[in-house]
Amino acid sequence: MAKHVFLTGPPGIGKTTLIQKAIEVLKSSGVAIDGFYTQEVRESGRRIGFDVVTLSGRRGTLSRLGSESSSTRHEYRVGQYVVDLASFEQLALPVLRNADLGRDTGKKVCIIDEIGKMELFSQSFIQAVRQILTDSRTTILGTIPIPKGKPLGLVEEIRSRKDVKVFNVTKENRDNILQDIVTTVQNCWK
Repeated sequence: MAKHVFLTGPPGIGKTTLIQKAIEVLKSSGVAIDGFYTQEVRESGRRIGFDVVTLSGRRGTLSRLGSESSSTRHEYRVGQYVVDLASFEQLALPVLRNADLGRDTGKKVCIIDEIGKMELFSQSFIQAVRQILTDSRTTILGTIPIPKGKPLGLVEEIRSRKDVKVFNVTKENRDNILQDIVTTVQNCWK
């Protein structure tokens, strides 16, 4: 029986959009929900990075385009993007730590969009996600990248868990799998 739900698929396929729609449906049905999602940041039509946005509306930098000459020893990079680990941890970690502490003993949903290369530079993030995966009161609704290149440890760990249902988002199904995702999340509590 699934306890956690993850969406996977190529970049730009609509995983975050599906997560945002699922958040609205789950909230309107009275589900306790918290977490964060990532959002593209564009300037003059060009993507310049990504922000982390919490469900309470706080926003911070996840990454920005970096110049090749700016590389320092402590810089975390994914392709052309420099990851702002301090900003990411400052926003994401309190949300994740609250997910498994909770103010009540009721079940909740924790949104984690996404668990990818940028986020996995944070060892504290990895520990917090593992903690939530084992928390009996919290269901994760999250996104993970499709396998490509070198495997990402935590992503493969999630993918291989027996209590995880993974939806592969495609152009063909992205407009009609929202209800399946929401129903699966709701069934995680039964």
